[in-house]
Amino acid sequence: MEKIVTFGELMLRLMPQGYNRIVQANNFNAEFGGAEANVAVSLANFGMDSLYVSRLPQNQIGQSALNSLRRFGVNTEFIARSADDRMGIYFLEKGAAQRSSLCIYDRKNSAFANSSPGDYDWNKILRGALWLHVTGITPALSKNCAFITLEACRKAKERGITVSCDLNYRSKLWTKQKARAFMKLLAPSVDVLITNEDDALNVFGIKTEHTDTESGVIDAAAYKKTMLALHKKFAFKKIAVTLRQSESASVNSWSGIYFDGKDFWTSRRYKINLVERVGSGDAFAAGLIYALCKKFSGQKTVDFAAAASALKHSIDGDYNMVSAEEVMQLAASAGTGRIKR
Repeated sequence: MEKIVTFGELMLRLMPQGYNRIVQANNFNAEFGGAEANVAVSLANFGMDSLYVSRLPQNQIGQSALNSLRRFGVNTEFIARSADDRMGIYFLEKGAAQRSSLCIYDRKNSAFANSSPGDYDWNKILRGALWLHVTGITPALSKNCAFITLEACRKAKERGITVSCDLNYRSKLWTKQKARAFMKLLAPSVDVLITNEDDALNVFGIKTEHTDTESGVIDAAAYKKTMLALHKKFAFKKIAVTLRQSESASVNSWSGIYFDGKDFWTSRRYKINLVERVGSGDAFAAGLIYALCKKFSGQKTVDFAAAASALKHSIDGDYNMVSAEEVMQLAASAGTGRIKR
């Protein structure tokens, strides 16, 4: 079975009930999530050997977070524990209609942000691995996290392990200048890049022309030019771009384009009434990784990734709790959501 390694921070997620605003809340629902953990859970649900690497506090909250991964069969043997640190937290306020969603981070000096290189033995972690997945979130958390991410990717590259990176630029965590400087160092170790038009511009300064996702204008040819520019400048072997058109916070259209180094492949477009937006990009990344590990054709690869992400929009929480069979069924169907009997 293919062993896929993901590395990043698992956080406590606190959210008011339903679509209440944070200022309205008398209580918060507590769950766990984080970009790389979300990918790990998706891959485990697809039947992959999914290994998640992180650092958690040695207390009941940290243990509960660990258990949330084990519940889905994620391998947690290389999650480091710390006695004195805290759990990273994020507060989520779900948007609706014309009101945007809101995310507030409380993760400074978390157990993971305080990671040191000695917490992770990459020689052991990467033994037998087929794939390593990271995101642009992790290096934004601290200098040590940036160093460890770079070290992990370089060691994976030396071993011939495929490395994927979802740019995931977060303006609340670091500046465009810092993100660009780091990603230029990381790029030579990355085989598969996952991004969107905003992150390509913010991190690499490559603008997607003739496109305005706010008004719903999408120019597929312009996206392909952006992908070619990334391929030419950084020699990424494969690139996938997600396309989101926001009619409102409640209604989006979603699709993807995949470039295999030679040809472009475009998925169908899904019109989605959102239940949950958080984690949808991670579901796309997991779908892409699964499809590439299974050596799907170019068209089937982007179809699987887009369908996995479309399904995630219908599921509360960070984790995408669907099987590979369910994703394949959607990719092959009209996607009407009719009841199954």
